[in-house]
Amino acid sequence: MAILTGKARLAGILGWPVAHSRSPRLHGLWLQRHGIDGAYVPLPVAPGAFPEAVRGLMAAGFQGANVTIPHKEAAFALCDEVAPTARRMGAVNTLVFREGRILGSNTDGFGFLENIRQQVPGWQASAGTAVLLGAGGSARAIAVALLEAGAPEVVLVNRTRARAETLAREIGGPVTVATAPPLARAALLVNTTSLGMQGQPPLEVDLAALPASAVVADIVYVPLETPLLAAARARGLRAVGGLGMLLHQARPGFRHWFGVDPVVDAELEAFVGGDIPRS
Repeated sequence: MAILTGKARLAGILGWPVAHSRSPRLHGLWLQRHGIDGAYVPLPVAPGAFPEAVRGLMAAGFQGANVTIPHKEAAFALCDEVAPTARRMGAVNTLVFREGRILGSNTDGFGFLENIRQQVPGWQASAGTAVLLGAGGSARAIAVALLEAGAPEVVLVNRTRARAETLAREIGGPVTVATAPPLARAALLVNTTSLGMQGQPPLEVDLAALPASAVVADIVYVPLETPLLAAARARGLRAVGGLGMLLHQARPGFRHWFGVDPVVDAELEAFVGGDIPRS
């Protein structure tokens, strides 16, 4: 275990609640692996206290922080500077403190893309149409990331069509809305909803029409193998689980705060997700 000194670099995660977060465990392993004099701590902050808490961390010498529910929109409003991709996503999940200024970015899309690239070597967003199930914050982040990575079209499918249409207008670009997933022309199918999560109803979708070359991804990681992923593998399709997205989205923040670009590998996956049920 590393021993902290007076020169320790500090970061953490702001949320309400935050006790369930796996980020301290994740960053803690990286800190130990690289022998860094630093710490990453959980920071439970009630919504009304968020601006005061962030400015207090900056005054106390923190390098920055991650932001999770329910603070992502509040973080966006508090930043002195927001990265263009985060501005398009409308939310911030990573704060960096520099010379009295709060810099905000959103690494969710980066984490999603890097996870697929690691799990499916050679995959390119430009391969074809991406079909996203859901129209919430995760769908927005993933849609923006896919478009910026060269996806020719993103199709949103949501139970409430009006919400998907609003999201499509706000994102802009080649984003369309469909009542049913157009699987026959999908190169990528992504579940951005909570369906299939432990304790939630399963996602009801028939994968028979998907091309054999399609990739199926699920941002849910509890369980590690959701019914959607199991169905995809049963059809011989390439399937990508959600744990890797959590791990990869943490990399940019760690690099900014602690000066090292960490690696996502099997040891990290086992350490962070070892207690998550397989199915």
